[in-house]
Amino acid sequence: MDLLRSLPLGLYLEQPITWLHHLDSRVKLAWLMTFLITPVLANPFWRLTIVGMLILLTITALIPLRVWKQQMGLLLTFSFLVFALSAIAPDGLGTNSQPRLPTDELAFAQQSPTPPKPPAPHPWYNPFGFGIKPTPQISPTPTLKELPQPTDYNYILFNSGPVKITRRSLDLAIRISTLFFTVIYSTNLYLLTTASEEITAGIENLMQPLRWFRWPVTEIALTLTLSLRFIPLVLEEIQNLVRSVSTRAINWKKLGLRRTAQVWLMVAERLLENLLLRAAQIASAMKVRGFTSPDIHRVEWHQLRFQALDWLALGFLALFWGFRLIWGWQS
Repeated sequence: MDLLRSLPLGLYLEQPITWLHHLDSRVKLAWLMTFLITPVLANPFWRLTIVGMLILLTITALIPLRVWKQQMGLLLTFSFLVFALSAIAPDGLGTNSQPRLPTDELAFAQQSPTPPKPPAPHPWYNPFGFGIKPTPQISPTPTLKELPQPTDYNYILFNSGPVKITRRSLDLAIRISTLFFTVIYSTNLYLLTTASEEITAGIENLMQPLRWFRWPVTEIALTLTLSLRFIPLVLEEIQNLVRSVSTRAINWKKLGLRRTAQVWLMVAERLLENLLLRAAQIASAMKVRGFTSPDIHRVEWHQLRFQALDWLALGFLALFWGFRLIWGWQS
């Protein structure tokens, strides 16, 4: 079990270098925020278009299949399950309403406003009406045929037994499933093609206006850099502890629930101690190297510079937002 290689999300691809690697981190961050913001108040076709664009970017960047097949496969499977469950779930509009007007409004309007005349009384010599035939009453209500619908619109798209799919439930299913895929995979694709130093350098450059408000921009960038660098150390410590527990061949069935919880509590305590020890070692290494403050002991991790590919990506970004503002609104 190698968590540093088998973890499906949040890895950085060092080799091969794709055209996404050559893009500036600020441009990729702008595209990432676009993928996260444009689905808001968007129609289903636009949401599906964003999913198709993410898949197309992965294929055109020539990222190896071994890298993204597990990531995209898990997300697509999860999104499809969410789509199926949301499509057959009740849409919240299952209440039965009673119409204000009568069902046969035309026939009701053609009825006489005056009530029908009562039948004539029987003569005094025949009070029970023997031998007198009753007068047949003709109903004024005509029989009307059902009028054809002017359009082929149907709110219920599929109804078979307990499975019922409506237009609202289908729209809700597309909205939820595409949102899950877009939020997770767009972020993962950004982390897959951008080094942690490039991310922090780009965020620090974009946060420069906050210096006017006396915000510690450099300290925030340094903290972000250290946190991103600390993630592999956390995974390594978890991996070592899991291997140490598995090599002891513990019979978990004989331990019971209480002792099992005690063992994992000890493992979590050891993990916390090891992480604090690693943090102390990093702090000591920075002190030995003469690190006093981020502003004085400044390290240039990455040189930010726009190239022709970056300007082309920004042009496509402006065109993308134009299409979103014209055709992407929810109807």
